[in-house]
Amino acid sequence: MNLFVTAVSYAPKLSLPEVQRIRSLLAAAGLTLDAETRTGDGRFDVHTADLCFAGSQSGAALADLRRAVAANGAAGIDTAIVPATLRNAQRKFLIMDVDSTLIQQEVIELLAAHAGKREEVAAVTEAAMRGELDFAQSLHARVAVLAGLPADVVDAVRAEVALSPGAAELVAAFRAAGHVVAVVSGGFNQILEPIAEGLGLDYWIANELEIADGALTGKVLGAVIDRAAKEKYLREWAAKEGIPMEHTIAVGDGANDLDMLEAAGIGVAFNAKPAVRAVADAAVNLPYLDAVRFIAGV
Repeated sequence: MNLFVTAVSYAPKLSLPEVQRIRSLLAAAGLTLDAETRTGDGRFDVHTADLCFAGSQSGAALADLRRAVAANGAAGIDTAIVPATLRNAQRKFLIMDVDSTLIQQEVIELLAAHAGKREEVAAVTEAAMRGELDFAQSLHARVAVLAGLPADVVDAVRAEVALSPGAAELVAAFRAAGHVVAVVSGGFNQILEPIAEGLGLDYWIANELEIADGALTGKVLGAVIDRAAKEKYLREWAAKEGIPMEHTIAVGDGANDLDMLEAAGIGVAFNAKPAVRAVADAAVNLPYLDAVRFIAGV
């Protein structure tokens, strides 16, 4: 099994002793080193090793290897072990969550602030992202507090939204290399659409806030974009592009992202809740979303 191991850290944390520690861990796991590269841009260091794994090619063996390296690695360093077939794929499919991933905010909380309910809604959002509440039920409950807000609150909230650092650079790098980029959101289309168009995304979808007589009704239209829907759109869009699931990368932070993270060729937890980091294939605990490109080999 040919693998790439990428270690990412805040510069200048990735010191030679830490790199040697990772090498030792990999050697103990039966990996032989073929080549290494190192880069950085002042925000973080990236060290990538091309390795050959003599063990079984089963998914279980790869998962065990990832857990062993993550459990024994140095603090402040994120490691990702990625099959060479994904790293070297001619076309890849990147799909991301939106709130607290592509963007820095949780849009439902920004909307709720206009109704004087931000703290109440934030507590429900946090519980839902930890997987403690059914997402669809929690979304309906949170949106209900928005009933009666004027429709132009959407424009005000849109102006408050900021991309995560590195988000635009990540999308641009993937698209320039001929890959496909999509986002799927448990948030709202009225906020997402102009962002998606501005970034030139290939696919996007979110919930639709119902607006009647110039005001929010406190309801969403149609089926809620929940964790099952996120996986569904990943599979559907990748198939439409003719890209096998083994060549897909999913990025998210909450329980609503778990199904698509597990279904993708590699699932990346981005500054994620503990339940998500525990099952993701890789984790990025830096504020820079474009660290994902180094994991994916873009």
